[in-house]
Amino acid sequence: MKTRASRTFDPAGVVFGVAVPIAVAALGLVLAYVWQSRLPDEVATHFSGTEPDDFSNPLSSSWTLAIVIVLAGGGCSAVASLARVLLIMRRTMLIIGLTVVGMIGVLQIATLTRELDLASGQSVTIPGWAIAVGTVVGFAAGLFGASTLRDHRERVDATSPPHGDLPRCSPELPLVVSVGASRVAGITVVAISLAGAALTCYLTSSPWPVFLFVPLTILTLSLLRFTVHIDSDGLYVSSLGMAAFDYDIDEITGASVRTVDPGKDFGGWGLRAKGRGNYAVATESGPAAFVTFANGDRLTIGSAHAETIAGTLNTLTARTRSTTVD
Repeated sequence: MKTRASRTFDPAGVVFGVAVPIAVAALGLVLAYVWQSRLPDEVATHFSGTEPDDFSNPLSSSWTLAIVIVLAGGGCSAVASLARVLLIMRRTMLIIGLTVVGMIGVLQIATLTRELDLASGQSVTIPGWAIAVGTVVGFAAGLFGASTLRDHRERVDATSPPHGDLPRCSPELPLVVSVGASRVAGITVVAISLAGAALTCYLTSSPWPVFLFVPLTILTLSLLRFTVHIDSDGLYVSSLGMAAFDYDIDEITGASVRTVDPGKDFGGWGLRAKGRGNYAVATESGPAAFVTFANGDRLTIGSAHAETIAGTLNTLTARTRSTTVD
């Protein structure tokens, strides 16, 4: 078995997951120190609805927010820097983390700007637009950063062809299969999200909560719908146009078909992990392709096309091993 070296840290993950949150936190601190002479002795630090109800020293408030940005947002996004963690998890955590960083960072700067040259922060109202803008900017940065992450896990080449009892078929490449929640389920998720956004907007008398629900809805849908792509290079499972799983054809040891119940077998629907290296795209009950890899990973893909997925992988893998031996 040939092993290909892997990284411990993903450079793109370090930049977006660690450096960006620290930079945003530092920017808030720098502005607070630069504007200190123009800020009131006490700035608003907490709001009830849109009105301030708690105040503190601007520098201590900025340090508190910097710590929150680094620990809350950066704590999530920092997972993206760990090259051997499951790629889809790194991408999801980066998007969530930078969305939090963007929301808090823009809100902090907008609030400080409103308090410049005021005698007191008592009259300041929360800038709802800043929450919306920060959320959108953070989410966009998270998506961009996630697209730059790469799978640096250890790759191990298999040496033997799949067992002869495993299914085979005449592959028509590339094989592209959509798996996941039905259109009805997707519409249901969107409807629930819209209802939650509408209720929140009504309670806050502001439209900005809509911008919080948009990324939440997109992330939820991305974990319920996937595209399986198989060609001569390997198996590629994507979500939001980015890889959730990416295995070379040389890594595959075989694929079989089994029946799965996501709730019973994996504890729920969507992208699941049950133990180390045991992953599943468990989006429906019924047949599933069960793929094994030389490094010990296992991937279950629930689909009505499970027989075709397994047969195509076994045929391509056997063909590759035969060519290698020859």
